[in-house]
Amino acid sequence: MKLNQIADNARTRIGRGIGSGTGKTGGRGGKGQTARSGVRIKGFEGGQMPLHRRLPKRGFNNIFALKLNEVNLGRVQEAIDAGKLEKGADIDAAVLVNAGILRRVHDGVRLLGGGEIKAKVNFSVHGASKSAIAAVEKAGGTVKVIAKVKEAKEPRGKNAQRAARGEAPKVAEEAAPAPKAKDAPKAEAKADKPKADKPAKAEKKPKAEK
Repeated sequence: MKLNQIADNARTRIGRGIGSGTGKTGGRGGKGQTARSGVRIKGFEGGQMPLHRRLPKRGFNNIFALKLNEVNLGRVQEAIDAGKLEKGADIDAAVLVNAGILRRVHDGVRLLGGGEIKAKVNFSVHGASKSAIAAVEKAGGTVKVIAKVKEAKEPRGKNAQRAARGEAPKVAEEAAPAPKAKDAPKAEAKADKPKADKPAKAEKKPKAEK
């Protein structure tokens, strides 16, 4: 191998004269927006409505959905056989974490009917499928479905300052407007005053015939 036979494996050097093929504009094309840096026109279609806005939307994200850990009955039975869980014990999310079945507790545990459960255990979970409940009860255990308790929101603004001082938060009370003092006796007087009987209207005399 000679020095003149060594090939340059580096990337193409641009802007090195017209004869290099990448001179003058340096591969950026002509003048205009795309020749500048900091341009983001992905999805831009020259001013007409782009495709991602022409297509209809589908679905939504439920911000109130709970993130539950799903656990199959077969996984619980394996932990019991391995001695990580005791037979007849009360199993909840904290017990499953200590046994190594779950890594962490998010919003609770949902019990699924995958696998087989032979031991008699009592579950306390935030959700369970019908097949899981039937399998646990068949083995002599129970499944208690508990509701997720919403965490109380921390006070903000002036209520936070009142909480720091040990005062109760201010709640806006919607009270009906009280009657004016001047109008009160008039209303009572109208209520107590008996209605006088109106005199009967006199009967009209028939017109005499001509």
